[in-house]
Amino acid sequence: MTRQEKSQVIEELTAQLADNTNIYIADISGLNAGNTSDLRRACFKANVKLAVVKNTLLTKAMDASEKDFGDLPSVLKGNTSVMYSETGNAPAKVIKAFRKKSDKPLLKGAFIEEAIYIGDEQLDTLVDIKSREELIGDIVTLLQSPAKNVVSALKSGGGKLAGIIKTLSEKEG
Repeated sequence: MTRQEKSQVIEELTAQLADNTNIYIADISGLNAGNTSDLRRACFKANVKLAVVKNTLLTKAMDASEKDFGDLPSVLKGNTSVMYSETGNAPAKVIKAFRKKSDKPLLKGAFIEEAIYIGDEQLDTLVDIKSREELIGDIVTLLQSPAKNVVSALKSGGGKLAGIIKTLSEKEG
């Protein structure tokens, strides 16, 4: 690879890092061609982009990026693949599901909405992260709950009040 080709790859990686808020770094070494193809298919279905990268080029792209990747460059050893996703937990779910039939991919680290996770033991934590849409749904549900309680109380209270008025009017008559 020429110096010009390397600088072009670094620029493309830097742009990818800038465009994505959810970045996973994984090791898929040891997967045969069939398993690699299955992993790529699973990523595609989950709307996750998967790319194999050179560690030195990714390190330079991280350095050139405006984001603070903290200790994430320290995991760039051996075989490295990058997974990009709009949903924070999608790549973690793909990895976990895929590992039911294989011991790979291994999670090296992740950058999720500016939070950094290092190590494969973080996989379950990342699977449980809620997406932005899920969080908004939870907030809407929480906001609706008190309003529903008030409406319910008014409806049942109105029935009781009408019953009391009816009883009082029957006693007078």
